[in-house]
Order: sequence, then structure tokens, then C-alpha cells
Amino acid sequence: MTAEASSQLGTSQQAANHENVADYVKPQLRQPLPHPSKNATDNTTAHQSELAQENGRRKRPSDRLADPRLVALSRSDSAQRDQPVQTPADSSLDQDPHGARPKGQLQRANTDVGPRRESPAPRPNTTQENWELRHGWDDQYNSSEYLNTLSSTFYMYYTTTRHSTGGKPKDEGTHHPPQEWRMRDRLKTVSAAIAVCLNIGVDPPDVVKTNPAAKLECWIDPTLSTAASSKTMEHIGKKLQEQYETLSIRVRYKVFLDPSVDETRKFCTSLRRNAKDERILFHYNGHGVPLPTQSGEIWVFNKTYTQYIPVSLYDLQAWLGAPSLYVFDCSHAGNILLNFDRFVEKHETENAELRLQDPNAQPQSYSDNIQLAACGKSESLPTSPDLPADLFTCCLTTPIEISLRFFVLENRLPSDLTLNDIGRIPGRLQERRSPLGELNWIFTAITDTIAWNTLPRALFKKLFRQDLMVAALFRNFLLSERIMRANGCRPMSMPQLPETHNHTLWQAWDLAVEMVLAQLPAMLASEEYEYQHSNFFTEQLTAFEVYLAQGAPSHEAPSQLPIVLQVLLSQVHRLRALILLSKFFDLGPWAVNLALTIGIFPYVLKLLQSAAWELKPVMIFIWTRILAVDGACQADLLKDNGYQYFLTLMSPQTNLPVATTLMLEHRAMCAFIVAMFCKDFRQGQVVCLSPDLINMCIAHLRDTENPLLRQWSCLCLSVLWADFPDAKWVGIRCLAHQKLCELALDPVPEVRAAAVHALTTFLGIPDLTLQVAQCEESIASTILIMTTDGNSMVREELLVFFSTFVKRYINRFLVAAFEQLVDERDLLLHPNADTDTGRPYVPQAARSSSGTSSNPAVSRNSVQGSMWMHLLIMTIDAHPGVAQGAGIIVDYVHESLLESPLGPRAQPLVDDIVRLSRRPVAMSRQPSAAPTPRQNQVSPSPTPQSSQRNEGYLSIGMRRTASVAAALKHLALGTATSSDDLPASLHRAATNASAQQQPLPGPIRARVPAEWTRPPDDHDHVSNSTVYQQAKVPTPRGFKNRDPLQAPSIPLKSGFFDWSIEYFLEPQMKPMEPDEPGSDDYNSRLWRRIRNEKTLNMTQPLKGIAGINRWDISAGFFNNGTQPMKMCFHQYEEHLAVADDRDTICIWNWKQSARTNRFSNGNPSGSKINEAQFINEDDQALLMTGSSDGMIKIFRNYESEKHVEMVAAFRALTDLVPSNKNAGLVFDWQQGQGKLLVAGDVKVIRVWNADTEICTSDIPARSGSCITSLTSDQVAGNVFVGGYGDGAIRVFDQRLKPALAMVKVWREHKQWITNIHMQRGGLRELVSGSRNGEIKFWDIRMDAPLNTMTATKQTLRTLSMHEHAPVFATGTERHNVNVFNVNGTLINSIEPYSSFLHPNRSSAIAATAFHPHRMMLACSSLSNSHVNLFTCQQ
Repeated sequence: MTAEASSQLGTSQQAANHENVADYVKPQLRQPLPHPSKNATDNTTAHQSELAQENGRRKRPSDRLADPRLVALSRSDSAQRDQPVQTPADSSLDQDPHGARPKGQLQRANTDVGPRRESPAPRPNTTQENWELRHGWDDQYNSSEYLNTLSSTFYMYYTTTRHSTGGKPKDEGTHHPPQEWRMRDRLKTVSAAIAVCLNIGVDPPDVVKTNPAAKLECWIDPTLSTAASSKTMEHIGKKLQEQYETLSIRVRYKVFLDPSVDETRKFCTSLRRNAKDERILFHYNGHGVPLPTQSGEIWVFNKTYTQYIPVSLYDLQAWLGAPSLYVFDCSHAGNILLNFDRFVEKHETENAELRLQDPNAQPQSYSDNIQLAACGKSESLPTSPDLPADLFTCCLTTPIEISLRFFVLENRLPSDLTLNDIGRIPGRLQERRSPLGELNWIFTAITDTIAWNTLPRALFKKLFRQDLMVAALFRNFLLSERIMRANGCRPMSMPQLPETHNHTLWQAWDLAVEMVLAQLPAMLASEEYEYQHSNFFTEQLTAFEVYLAQGAPSHEAPSQLPIVLQVLLSQVHRLRALILLSKFFDLGPWAVNLALTIGIFPYVLKLLQSAAWELKPVMIFIWTRILAVDGACQADLLKDNGYQYFLTLMSPQTNLPVATTLMLEHRAMCAFIVAMFCKDFRQGQVVCLSPDLINMCIAHLRDTENPLLRQWSCLCLSVLWADFPDAKWVGIRCLAHQKLCELALDPVPEVRAAAVHALTTFLGIPDLTLQVAQCEESIASTILIMTTDGNSMVREELLVFFSTFVKRYINRFLVAAFEQLVDERDLLLHPNADTDTGRPYVPQAARSSSGTSSNPAVSRNSVQGSMWMHLLIMTIDAHPGVAQGAGIIVDYVHESLLESPLGPRAQPLVDDIVRLSRRPVAMSRQPSAAPTPRQNQVSPSPTPQSSQRNEGYLSIGMRRTASVAAALKHLALGTATSSDDLPASLHRAATNASAQQQPLPGPIRARVPAEWTRPPDDHDHVSNSTVYQQAKVPTPRGFKNRDPLQAPSIPLKSGFFDWSIEYFLEPQMKPMEPDEPGSDDYNSRLWRRIRNEKTLNMTQPLKGIAGINRWDISAGFFNNGTQPMKMCFHQYEEHLAVADDRDTICIWNWKQSARTNRFSNGNPSGSKINEAQFINEDDQALLMTGSSDGMIKIFRNYESEKHVEMVAAFRALTDLVPSNKNAGLVFDWQQGQGKLLVAGDVKVIRVWNADTEICTSDIPARSGSCITSLTSDQVAGNVFVGGYGDGAIRVFDQRLKPALAMVKVWREHKQWITNIHMQRGGLRELVSGSRNGEIKFWDIRMDAPLNTMTATKQTLRTLSMHEHAPVFATGTERHNVNVFNVNGTLINSIEPYSSFLHPNRSSAIAATAFHPHRMMLACSSLSNSHVNLFTCQQ
């Protein structure tokens, strides 16, 4: 990976070496990813040298003269592309930054070469013009400063975590679940029996000692003592006890010196009786008795010390029971271990027989035993006089002393140190800053690390984390294996350990010992000598840092992790260790689990008591990661008031030693920690409950810089008062609920969802007083606006609130549902206007509001009635999860209604609705805008008339259809305000939007024929020759269909809190995977960037000939299977999206003429797909569709049949009703701005922000006619143009206030605007075409068109323009596709091929589409499912 490629990808690496706390951690909020290929879009430019290469390659055709205008245009477009400044829009806007190649004063030529049908009349004063960009954008877009501003940020949209996960928490099997790191069965050694059988002065009969031989017992030479042997034995026993006390001082030790059988039995049984179920240590020194027998028997004495008495392992186990820890220090000790389990099995067999005889019996357990033996079954202990006789015991109890002696014996020292001198190292074992204490500290770290890296995790946890005594002995046992093996013995253990004597870390231990011994002479010579501490821990932290810099490949556990744990004990290295530990935690849950398993938790819990200010930021981060992985630490935080640590730091008045931006994120982490502390933990809620905490959260809600802080402040409030009425009353007094309602329009969807989550848990104060009811109803009425939110996660969370509210006020909702059924029945009974009055029927709810009924509707103008209407609308939501959730709530209310006292009156209504909804189409009312849920929709029949029949809201199985939503939509949205207005709106909502619909009367365009304001396809009749095959509807990730046999239950369950936790499970300190150089995603993006640039370089020279050469070379011909109506090429992939006349989308590989996928858009019968467009084309594109029911849907992996899934879906137009003629929905996507302009049969142009997923503005359409097409400037994205059904064209500027946004209107066209389009490149031509075949070119600065031509005398069916080349194509009713250049010259005409068996050369053209870069044109005709591809001659 080159540095240049890395810089082009825009990635940044954080510094690996941190010198202060302020930059140790930089967690970043996940924003839309900056795309690496800014240079690789039609927003970017080619290199300057490409222009010369292109000019050298381009040759003028010899058989015709090139139009000077077209050549000039091509050169202008090419020169503009040479600008190296990166822009988020069209590269054709750039020029040479050095000014070496200024634009020539090229003139427009009026000569047209080639056949043409009509010549536009020349306009005066236009014979000479400069070739400049249209609309006055030449100077602005050639400004490097302006282009740098535009290119500073380039985002990919609908690719965030909320879209990739669908707002659902991961399944248990897809991420690292919390491991059981706590020692639930923690044991401790409470008693120890130390049996020392030396019998000083008498050698055992089967032991032959060498001369000289090892003599020292517990570092005491019994042969040099002048006292009696009994005194020497007591001295040795006391010394051994002291050595054990250095391991654990809390154990009760009992020393037995040369014990008899009876004493052994007595003491052992007494220890087990006192220890109960805790562990007992039994240490056996058998240096003065015979060797263990082949059956494992050990030896003691009789009372008179005249005989050796064997003790069977069976008896010893019976006396000591379990759990027990055995240490056998004698020759042939392996015989004991090899026979031990045989006697345990015998005991367990007897226990099983006892349980059969007496089920209530509780026999002694014998299975939990640990054994350590000094040597194998046939090995003898070392007898070297330089080593102690109890070498194994010394290794287990005095590891530092024996290590020093072993090192001196194995390595010749340059100094004159003797074996006696090494015992004079200053310090105490407990003082880490002293030489002896530092050695002990290093030894602990090394042995822990060796065990961690060699032992299985479960065994390490049992031996090194369960019991302090066991852990100490096994750490020292690793040393004994090294020293004993060097002296011909192999220590044994049960459970058996892998070999560790040759581990590389022993070299580090030898180095630490050598550094101390090297300074020992100076220390002994002078007490003022300044000891030079070991750099062991510094070097190990550096090694750990190197591991982290490598990114933890394959989740390999770091070998230094136990050392980092030990470093936390030192104030000198603590900060650095915590910073590195936080980096390790940032790798993911697996890293946190590893650290918890090794025992990090007690250390970080203890550090909460530290007052060190510099540790607070890193402690916040570490605790955030721990609680994100395992939230069951609440009791630990409650102990010693650890939670106060984070409550204090959460305050806005508390400053942290970090940058301001990081301070806000650390406060967000504190809010997360407090939230996890209170979650489902009443004690935590009680101790945290205070107005101060609630006021802190409210203050953070006003923070506009950090959405993560706002989100977790909401969630902190949510868990604080969940099922806790006292906290809710405190929240009421602090007006917290009102502050949360203000977040309904927050620009971040996660914050909006968090606010709804908090308001949901706020509901449910047990004492439902009038004040409480008013408060809750006020909340409900305020957030009803969120039903139109563009983010499905927010709407699903809103449904959880609705379900909770419905459950709380169920009786009121039963009344609302009953009255709705009455209105539904009445609307079915009176589908048409009264013949006497000429007015349609007014439902009961409307009559009550206007005073025309003596029996007013109870739910009218109530929160419950409005919410019920919204719930009905949400049952037909574009997102399956939202629709299914709303359906559960509605089903629950309906079932409760039928089971309530209103049931006898509701059942006849249900029966009537079912009967009336099954009437023939001519007798029943027809729905218009509202769709039918996919799960209730049968396969539509071929005829449009039969496909439009629908059922009532309650049919068999309580199925919901569009009829209620269509009839009551305007009531729910509050668009009807009087009895005069309401019938018309109801009538419009109940009127079919098909061709059978009658146009509404009105004064607009009354002087022109009605056909002029109708779409060109007004009289089309799609062929029914084949049966329409319904395709699969993609669903969002994580969506699961509802079990139809399961009864509906509310309230719904929210997964938002668990999903929000997952943010802290992902890496925050390093770039995301696609931005990490060398990663698979990064390399894929780099490849796509190169591919995109190659496509641009390949197609750039062809633009010069596109306007003069014929477009008649067939490049493909394939059968789509259904009628193609909308087509769209991908800029770089070989993908062609084809939408048919209903709801199916086919994805074709046009190069291979192969269909890669076919899926359903999911819009209801009677509606169709109006628009389809690719977004995020520079990287992994998504497919956006808009249908005539007002829905926008976005699909991921659209080309894959197995992996296609819905990313987002929302209702872009909430009150889509017919105007003069149904134009459905039209939209224009602005990639550079992340905005979606949506219009159609509405009175506004709605601007949706893809980043915030909310409607940012409603711009008045300023016309009573529908909008038929939209186009916009793709560079700055401020100006857009709309074509209208009455022929008007209006120009809007988004920078102005919505009421003043319209800056120009043209009324040159007199008929329906078929299409209007502004080029992304070239001269930015703005072309429009109307139904009568009139084509006009515009400049937004001019009041009149630049050029006017007539493309056809017939009805203009389609108009498409190439994004960069100076050509456009029109489709006519006579099966012709005409290709023109921008001069109006007809280049050639094309007749799309028809099927051999079904030739139809009189059918109209249905769709045309240019490839954005390639010289390729796709077209199709009516009554023919084939798609034709043509290219330009080269």
C-alpha cells in the first residue's frame, strides 16, 4: 500500500505513543464514512496529463464534418475534468488550476450535419456566444476555494450501524457473550496440617545417603544443632510454618512433628470437622521414614518410635475428606499420586451405594483434590550438599531464596559473592520498591504469565484464581519444575500441568536476578547506595504496546496480559498500564473477557477509591467496556460507593484532564455506566435517585455537540425511573418529560429513539390521578408527530410507547376502535355522494365535530382517538417491522373489543364490514393512496380493475387492508377541519387513483383541453398475456415474521437499549475496518476507486463523438419477463435496474445479458414504482425506489438473490392525494448533499435529509397541479427545478426560506411535462420536454428558453439526456426512439427489437435511459417485456 493511496483513502492513524492522558483515548461517534474514492466519481477529476493523451487519441471522423459546437462542448467538458481539486459533485466543473490552458472563445455554430426532420428557427442575437457553463456557475465552480469546500466531506448514506443492524441487537451466537469470569465456587484454604517425619539421627532402612549429602531442612542444618533433637524438630517445624505464612497468613497451621498413626488420624479428622466444606492443606515431609510403598502408602511412627507404621491413602482420604490440597516431599512420591485416584474412586463407589440405601444420606465428598509431588515414582530427591534436603519444599515456600541459590550455582559470578551473601539482599517481600520485594513482584508476574500462556483457561482459573494458597503453591511449583528437573527429578502434580521449565520468560527471570546480584556487593558495602530498579515491567509494557500496534491478529491473547495486571499495583507504571489496558479493551468483547478471566476486575474496582485525577478518564473508559460486556457488576459498584466515582464525573461542572470534545464523550460514558448500574437493580435506582442526577441528564440533553451524550442521558433517565414511581415523581417536578419531548425532532435518530424509550418507561405511575393522566396524554400528543419519522428504528420504538399507552388506557381505545368500526361500516354503506345533496357521506366522527349529530363520538379530539388512527396507518407502514408491530397492537385491541361488554355490538359491525367489503368493485368504494399490507395481499390478477378490489378492515382473521387507512388518513393527520372540507378529503382518499378516476374540477388550466394536463401513459393498457409472477419481498436484517397462531400481547418489547450498548463493544480508538490500510474492506474500496477511474478515463474520449455518430449498434437484448417502465444504469458496475408496471425490480448484468436478481418492492396492488435510482455508487451502491403510494425504500445487496435486504423504508409523502392527474411520487437524490427531494401529487416539495432521516423542510409547490419530474444541481445541491402537469417549470433555491424558495417560473410549455433534467457534466444543460413533443433548453438566469425544438408531432412518451455527452433521446408513440444532439439535430432513430413471436411495431416507447458515463442507451416499448441496448458508433 503506497503512501499516496493511503492519503487518497483519507485514513488516519492515531499516535501509538501517548505522552499524556489527554490523548490516550479518542472514541469517535460513528458518522457516515468518508468515502475513499472522491477522485473516482462523476464528482471528481482526471489527472492533467490525461487531457493531452485524450487529445492525441481523438481523431475526427473523415466521412463527416464535426459540429463545432459539439467539439467545443466536448473539449470544454474534458478540460474541466482536468482540475485536480476533488469535489462531491461533477468533475466537469473543473478547469486547469495553473491557467496554462484557458478556455477559448468558441462560438456556437448553427450548421447541422446529418439528417434532421425539423430545424429550429434561429433566434436573434444568438449567433455568437461564449461556451460557458449554464446558469452562471462557471466562475463559482472554477473557484478552487469553493471546490475545496464542497470536497471537504463526502459521505456514504444509509450505511451506519443502525442501518446495517436494522436497529436490532445482535443474537447471542453472533458476538462474544460474557464469560463466567467470576469464581462462583470460590474456595479458600482455612487449615493446614504440616506433618514432618524426620526422626533426626536415625536414617530410614531403605534410604542410602551419599557423603556429603544434602542436610538443610527449612534452611536449618539439624546436624549442627547442639540442642536435643526434639528442639531441633520444633525449630524446623516453626520455620516451615513461617515459610507457609508468607504465602497465606490467614490459614490456621498445625505442625505435627514425627507424628504417630493415632495423632495423624486425630489431627486430620479435627481439621476436617473445623474446616467444613473449605479446603485443607496436608504437607508431608517423609525424609526420615521409608519410601512410599508401591500402593502409595506413606509412613509415620508408633507412639514409642520403635516402628514405622504405614498409612493407607484410603485412610488418609477418609480422615481429610475433600476439598484438600496434598504436598508430598519425599523420594518416590510419584507412587502416591499414581495410586491416589484409585482410592478416591473406591470412596465414591461406597458413597453411591450409601445413597442407594439411604437417599437422604449426605456422605463426605472425596473428588476435589489437588496433589503436588516432589518426584516421580522411581526417582530420589537430589542429594547435592549445596542444595537443601527439602528442595521441593523450599521451591514451594521460599522461591526467591532458592532461585538466588540456583542462579549462583548455575552461573559463575564475577564478584566474590558466596551462597551466604545472597541471603542478605535488603528489603522485605511485601515492599515492592525494595530489591527483595521487587524480585518477588517480578517472580509473581513471570510465573502468572507462564501459567496463563501454557495452561488451558479453565485450569488456569481453577489453580491460579480460585484459592490464594493454591495459586501461590502452583506459581512456586512452576519454579520447582525448573530447578528439580535441573537436578534429575520431575515434579508431578494432579491435575497435570504441561511442561514449563523451558519457557522463554525464565530468561527474563534470570536477568532480573542477575541485575539484583550485580548490585548486591554495593548494597552490602554501603547503606546509602541507590538501588537501580529493574526495567522488566517497562520492557514488558513496551512489548504489550507493540502487540496492540499490530492490531491483535486473529484475536490472539497477549502473553503480557498477566504482567499488565501486576503493574497496576505500582503507582509508577499504573497510568501507562491503564492506558494500554484501555487500548486492549477497545479491541472488542473478547479482549474484555480475557482481562476479566485473568483477574483484572478486583484491581479496577479498588482503583475507584483512588483520588488520582489523571486516572479518571482512563478508568471511565475501562469501566464502560467492562459494563458493556458484563452488566452484572452492580453490586460491586454499590459496595464502597463505587458508583459515586462516575456520578461526580458526570456533572457538567466537573472537568477532566482531557480535551473538551473528549470530555463530552467521557460524560456520555459516565451516563452509560450510571444507566447500567441502575438497570433492573432497585438498590442502584434508590441510591442514584436525586434531583441532581435528573438535572444533570436534562442539562446534557441541551448539548448540541455530542449526540452520544444526549442519547445516554435519555437512557440514563429511562432506567432510573423504570418501574420506580418515586423517580418518576422527581422527574415530573424537574419537568424531565417535557425536555424529552423536545427531542422529537432531534437531528440524530438514535437520540430520538432514546427519548421515546425514556418516555415509555416514564408511563405507569400506579396512582393514576388526573395530573398523571394529563401528563401522560400530553406526552403522547407531543410525540405523535414521530409517526412520520424517516427512521424505522425510531418508529419501532414509538410503537413500544404506543403499546404501553394502549395497555394503560385500554378502555378508551376500545371505544375508539368501536367508533372506527362504525365509521368503516357507514363508509362501506355510503360509498358514493348522495344523489339529492350531491355530497358524500360524512362519518360519525366528522358529524360530531361539526355539530350535525346528537350522538357525538366519544373518542373524537382525544389523544386516544388520534393515536388509534396513527396505529391504523402504521399497520401499512413501508417497513415490515413497523407494520408488524402496529398490527400486533391493533389485533390486541380488536380482540379485547370483541371480548369486552361492547363485543355483542361490535360483532355485527365486523360481520357487516366483511360482507360489504366483498361486494363487486362497482358497488364498493375504492382506496387511493394507502397501501395494502404485503402479508394480507394475494397475488394480483392481471386486470387492473380486479386487482383494485379490497376488503374491509375486519375480514376473516381480523385482516387489515387499505380501506380504513385511506378513509381515515386525513382525520389522523388533522387535514380536515370542518364538515365541508372533510367529505371532499374522504372522497379523495376513497377514490381510485387508476385510469378510471375522474379528474377533479377546478379553475386551473380550465381553458386548455383536459388531455394536455394528463400523463402520456393516461390511456395505456398493459397486456395480460402472461400471468404475473409475484417476487420475493426483501426484509430488513433481523426481521422475523410473526407467528400467526400466537395471540397478540402488549406492551411490545424494546431492544433499543441492548442495541445501544453494542456501541461500546466496537473499537473506538482505531479507524473503522474500511478505513484501516491493508484491511479487506480497504483494499476492496481501493480496487473500486481504481475501477471507477478506469471507467472515467475510458469513456471520456467518447463524449466528443457522441453528438455526431449514430447510436444504432446493438449492445444487448434480453427479456425482462414483465413490462419495463423505469430503467437505471449503475455508473460503474455492469448493473441495470429495471422496474416494471407493478412492484417488481429486476437487476441485470447488461454486459452478460444475465439477470442477477428479481425481487418485489412490496408496494400494494394498484400502485406502481415511479422512480428507481442508485445511491452511493462510488463504493457499494444501494438501490432507492419510490412508489406511487408515497413510500421510499432502499435495498442493500440488490444484485444478490440470497443477500438482498431492505435497509430503510419510510413514507416520504404522508398525504399523497390525486390532483389534476395522478403523477404518483417523483424524487431526485443529491449524493453530495445527502438530500432527497420528493414531490408528486402533493402541494409541497419535501426535502428529506438522509443523515438525520427527517424531513427538513416543506417547500410549497406554488401550483395546484402535480409535479411530474424533479432535477437538481448535483454539485452544490442548492438549486432544483420541477416540472408540472400543467406545463409550468419552476426553479427553487433551498438556501432561501421555504415560502420564498421559488425564484423563477417558466410557462412556455402548455402541456404535461414528460421530463426535465439537468446534466451533471458537460455544459450543465437543462432540458425539458412536454407531452406534445416540444423540447426546450433553459438557463436559470434567463426568462426565455435558450432553444426550442419539436422532437415529435406525436405524444412524447419519454425524454432522457446523457449526463455528460451532448445528446438526448426521446420515445414516441410510434415505436421510435430518436437520438438528438443538443443543437436539435436528429442523429438517428431506433426501433427497439420485438419478439419474433409477438412483433408489435406500433406500440409506444415505455422507457429510455442513458448510461451515466458509457455511450449506451437502454429502451423498451409497451406490450413487450424486452429491453434493448444500443451504443454509439466509435
